[in-house]
Amino acid sequence: MSAADDSFASHSPEGALSRAAKRQLAARSQLDFDLEFYESILRRAPRYVDVLRCQGELLNRKGLHDRAVLVDRQLAELLPDDCVVQYNLACSLARIGQRAEAIESLRRALEQGYRDFDYLHADGDLDALRGEPAFERLLQEYEAA
Repeated sequence: MSAADDSFASHSPEGALSRAAKRQLAARSQLDFDLEFYESILRRAPRYVDVLRCQGELLNRKGLHDRAVLVDRQLAELLPDDCVVQYNLACSLARIGQRAEAIESLRRALEQGYRDFDYLHADGDLDALRGEPAFERLLQEYEAA
């Protein structure tokens, strides 16, 4: 290998990363990469609705429910009449044990037109609400309508 080849190797992308950095990158999951990527976009454009939707879903998938609630609250503020946003907020709130607020958010979702009752009944995100009298009354009220 000539001196020019040595110089090229030290400046190539492969030569630029240390072994530790390569191991760290290899250990990161796609989910972690995506979360960091969307976070970097939101630092520049905090009201970017499509990115907020993706970020909220990824945070929930990662089990970071407290952070997901913050994203869902922001979406609900940006899109107050979106029934799916209200439904997702209800799910996030239920996951962190905020039952009363989750039921109120679910009420807003139903008032705004959310009607996928089959999904609602099967959605494990709402398990914390099952058996709550207010939840049961809410479902009866809207399913009868």
